Amino acid sequence: MTTENTDKACCAPTAERVGTQATPAQPIIGARNTANSVTIPGGKSYLGTRTPAILEDGEGPLRTSKIKPFLMGATTVTTAQFQAFIDQTGYITEAERFGWSFVFWSDVPEAVGATQAVEHIQWWRKVDGATWKDVHGPNTGAQPDHPVTQVSWADAGAYAKWVGGRLPTEAEWEHAARGGLGDVTYPWGDEVPTDQGPFHCNIWQGDFPETNTAADGFSGTAPAQSFAPNGYGLYNMVGNVWEWTAQPFRVKSLKKQIKERMKAMQGYKLLKGGSALCHRSYCFRYRIAARTGNSPDSTTPHQGFRVVWDT
Repeated sequence: MTTENTDKACCAPTAERVGTQATPAQPIIGARNTANSVTIPGGKSYLGTRTPAILEDGEGPLRTSKIKPFLMGATTVTTAQFQAFIDQTGYITEAERFGWSFVFWSDVPEAVGATQAVEHIQWWRKVDGATWKDVHGPNTGAQPDHPVTQVSWADAGAYAKWVGGRLPTEAEWEHAARGGLGDVTYPWGDEVPTDQGPFHCNIWQGDFPETNTAADGFSGTAPAQSFAPNGYGLYNMVGNVWEWTAQPFRVKSLKKQIKERMKAMQGYKLLKGGSALCHRSYCFRYRIAARTGNSPDSTTPHQGFRVVWDT
């Protein structure tokens, strides 16, 4: 794989909605529920890569360590699963409390009218009433078998606690994503996806952000259980939706530019896996070692999560 150095930001907007208390005072802890999980064996674990494509994201170097076995959701949490959580707990998500969230420009309903664009990434718009149950704005709905989106880091953590689990660490996430293949670029190996295929995952095809040919069959998110699973039985570990992890987003570097960037991103949380909006021409982050960070209160229609449980 060709090593690249790009200063293009991730395709996710940042909310940083300061001054509003949007998380519950007490965590909602429910019974341990590991339905739809698979066992991830322990052993030698790889983290990072020898050939980073986006140097300033801290993708390298490649490190190895020992990891204990754990359970992980075979898919990201779906809208239907999140609905059950809401029904039983009455939890109110951060986007609902704030009253708005981000929507990709081409998905904004005409009825919404004029919207505010995000500086530097104009394809993201601020839409009132966009939530996990109305992903693109009022009355747009959400598909039950697709990943739940428009959820913040706190929302993801609240659900994970409710099922007796937690969000994964980066080491756990990468170990699981590799599916037993070792030092590979993608969950299926090293074969590079292109606009003409092979279609191993749900990413953008065409001219980002103007034209998505949807050659892989999906112009937005795909069902959480779609495409072929990796060697551990995990679906969509790259593409489809970014996945929140338990860790802060940090990059160790002596470079002044990166140190200033990390100072501006203080408090951000780490996400892994890329999304349906990733394309090599702009956001080449649908690789196992790829990583990004966002403020924990940010919510978008291409950010979700999956749960892990200790064995």
